[in-house]
Amino acid sequence: MRVFITGATGFIGFELAQRFRRAGHQVWGLARSVKKAVVLRQNEIKPVIGEMAAPQSYRGIAAECSLLIHAAAEYSERTVELDRKTVQTLIEASQGALQTKTFIYTSGCWVYGNTGRVPVDESAPLRPPAMAGARPEMERMVLGAKGLRTMVIRPGCIYGKQGSLTGSWFQAAEEKRALETIGNGDNRWSMVHVDDVAEGYLLAAEKGHSGEIFNLSDGSSSPVREMMAAVGEVAKIPGPVRSIPLDVATQTLGPLAQCLALDQTIDSGRAESRLGWHPRHHGFVRGVDEYYDAWKAFRA
Repeated sequence: MRVFITGATGFIGFELAQRFRRAGHQVWGLARSVKKAVVLRQNEIKPVIGEMAAPQSYRGIAAECSLLIHAAAEYSERTVELDRKTVQTLIEASQGALQTKTFIYTSGCWVYGNTGRVPVDESAPLRPPAMAGARPEMERMVLGAKGLRTMVIRPGCIYGKQGSLTGSWFQAAEEKRALETIGNGDNRWSMVHVDDVAEGYLLAAEKGHSGEIFNLSDGSSSPVREMMAAVGEVAKIPGPVRSIPLDVATQTLGPLAQCLALDQTIDSGRAESRLGWHPRHHGFVRGVDEYYDAWKAFRA
């Protein structure tokens, strides 16, 4: 396949680009700068210099590829505008093609809001916090697009390698700062390793499904406080994990605080049965020493 990926130098997008390339596909990746493009070339990924705000910079190559993956996310006051513009551009680039294209949109587990301890699947009602409030609209745009195969993937909170959200825990540990939960830390995140995420996208693309949504979660259920305590132990941070009230955390983190306070249990049975996806990593706590070492290596 000829594959085009937005956000190809980002945490998720870069792993996707590498996984598709290792599977033998030709991959083009959107990169904002020549410096970032070098990293793509080093991994046999063809760089497309451009950005979401300039659709003309990538529309042409998107029109030439059979698989389009939107994995970019720019968190700013223009987040929703840029996301919508990119989705529209990729849909338009797919119209009139001789062969039906596939478009995979990256959403996330936050669209479910608080789920509690009972696992929810893709049919559950969506109650996203403000920061993820526009995601359902984007999902509908993609799934409702005519003339192409479409899928939405909702990964859990991703760990491994650079760390993503867990990277902030490692950063605090490296600086010998106290680790802080939002609320009492008894809430659970649905976690998934970045390698398993990349495998899920590859399977989704190669299986050829359309009009479907897939959750990706490793099934682990460690409370956030327990995961942070594991970081503190491996980093030798003295003292207990602190609890910060949500309203106090919001003053510093803004709407992200509400997302980090979510208590979620996500079911990935559809991905397992329909795609043959089975996570090979089973929880952040089990390999925390490896993830901490990897994060430090990336920082270096």
